[in-house]
Amino acid sequence: MLEVSATANRQAASELGTSLKTSSGSTFGRRARLAFYNKSFKLICIACAVFVCIILFSILFLMGRTGILTFQHVSPAEFFFSTEWVPENEQYGGLVFIFGTFALTALTMLIAMPLSILIAVFLAEMTPGWLRTMLRPVLDLLVGIPSVVYGFLGMTLLIPLLRDVTGTTMGDGLLAAAIVLTIMVLPTISRISDDAITAVPKKYRDASYALGATRFHTIFRVVLPAAKSGMMYAGILGMARAIGETMAVVMVIGNTPQLADSLFKPTSVLTSNIVMQIANVPFDSTWNYALYLMGFLLLIISLVMIVLIRFIQRKGVRG
Repeated sequence: MLEVSATANRQAASELGTSLKTSSGSTFGRRARLAFYNKSFKLICIACAVFVCIILFSILFLMGRTGILTFQHVSPAEFFFSTEWVPENEQYGGLVFIFGTFALTALTMLIAMPLSILIAVFLAEMTPGWLRTMLRPVLDLLVGIPSVVYGFLGMTLLIPLLRDVTGTTMGDGLLAAAIVLTIMVLPTISRISDDAITAVPKKYRDASYALGATRFHTIFRVVLPAAKSGMMYAGILGMARAIGETMAVVMVIGNTPQLADSLFKPTSVLTSNIVMQIANVPFDSTWNYALYLMGFLLLIISLVMIVLIRFIQRKGVRG
């Protein structure tokens, strides 16, 4: 009897040890697999980030290295300060396109920012909930319309309208391009500004009303200053899109290498000049190098704007 009991105890102890060993082994195996998966995922993420950085710096290096070759035959002073762009005569003055780019962007933002802020204020502060729910998706859909559609409508509808209203023989120029770009960037700036205004704490409004302020004063003296960083972020983002836009601008600005001393004088910008001429340019030529330099300038401008956006975001978070 005692021998049978002892045998049973030994068997139970043996089974328990085997069970604990198996359980411990499976636990350690699971931990090893999780550690392997986590480490692999981290390495994949790092590799993707490094890959993106390599692509960015490769583009910058290629554009910069090729663009710098322009100065083998053209002085920096001539490229940046001359208005004579006649590649057939070896004249590569880029001031027309640089000035046109900044003038078009400034005019676009001068029109788009006030309209966008008013739309954002209307959406965030004045519309009832059901109307706000309808209008916000409409603005989101406008962002996704291809730029060539805006350009085609501007060429077929806006330019003839400007001719009839102003009496000019040619309606294309800075004003037509600025109006088309304003319509394009308006949804982006409005939606981001709307989110910034909506994010302002309700206690700011309540405190303003408690002090006897009107709705107008509350919006323009309290809410908008509190949402300033978000609206600046929206403006810079819209400006970046306006500077880099190509197809819509090509179709309405006139594409003529001359300084625009009038809103209705055809001119050209960096993007439109690159698009119009790159297909007919010999690769190993100063003409091609000058176009690469223009593309490099656009990249630098875009990077500066991205840095500004990040700075404003950090400043907003700290504030």
